[in-house]
Amino acid sequence: MAEVGFRLGAETSPSLSLQHTLAQEVTRSGIGLHSGTSTQVRIRPAAPGAGRYFVRVDLPDEPIIPAQIEAVSPTMLSTELIKGDARVRTVEHLLAALVSLGIDNARIEIDGAEVPLLDGSAQEWAIAIAQAGTVSQSARVTRSLLEPIWIHQGDAFVAAIPAPELRFSYGIDFELAAIGNQWHSWSPDRDSFLTEIAPARTFGLAHQIDQLRASGLIKGGSLENALVCDAEGWLNPPLRFSNEPVRHKLLDLIGDLSLLGTVPIAHFLAYKASHRLHTQLAQKISLALYSPSNSCQP
Repeated sequence: MAEVGFRLGAETSPSLSLQHTLAQEVTRSGIGLHSGTSTQVRIRPAAPGAGRYFVRVDLPDEPIIPAQIEAVSPTMLSTELIKGDARVRTVEHLLAALVSLGIDNARIEIDGAEVPLLDGSAQEWAIAIAQAGTVSQSARVTRSLLEPIWIHQGDAFVAAIPAPELRFSYGIDFELAAIGNQWHSWSPDRDSFLTEIAPARTFGLAHQIDQLRASGLIKGGSLENALVCDAEGWLNPPLRFSNEPVRHKLLDLIGDLSLLGTVPIAHFLAYKASHRLHTQLAQKISLALYSPSNSCQP
């Protein structure tokens, strides 16, 4: 099976490139990580310029929720989008697969408030999207970052640094020995998203599970859809990569940055960051794209 190339921001200089949508629809069902509720997602082709957007088909009038940074609502341990009274949560893995496989325009129909977790990674989404194929559409502009943009909280940070090509680097640091300090760097021009990033699963710490569930979170989490670690090691090995946790954090970053629509060419660097920091950086980049000072060039 041939993989569709990562088209989002992949040009090495500011230029025009083509938008793409799916050649045929993709349907998947599963349990939401936090809600524990089963939902079905149907991803359909969309018109040029429509962008990636969710449609809550279970609600009256089927409200649309754009997959844009302006729609982000603060949440814990996932990214949630909101438009009016309609919400959709845990969008990051699906969006990372769409943007990394070059899908600019997609209508994502969902019959509930949370995207299915599937196996905890983006692998099943990515394989299905690659198998569906793409259709070329009208042109779009890719921008390059001209000045560094960053945000931090304590020693955690996420930054976008001018660079000749798109690149993502991530670091994490946990006291548990099985995770420890990990770093991973990924260039979409050089390495496959489908094999290097998409298979990395979400992970959790065993001593936090009861507290998170008492807070109404991770109701759908299990050893089948998340890696779990305690002081003795992993409860459900084997890992797909020796540094699978940090690769998953990089996956989350890609999904959150997809809310910009087209990610500018830059080196995105994060350390001990969170969905909140990811989306706050995206908000700062969005302001820079359209501000008079223009920290990005078309």
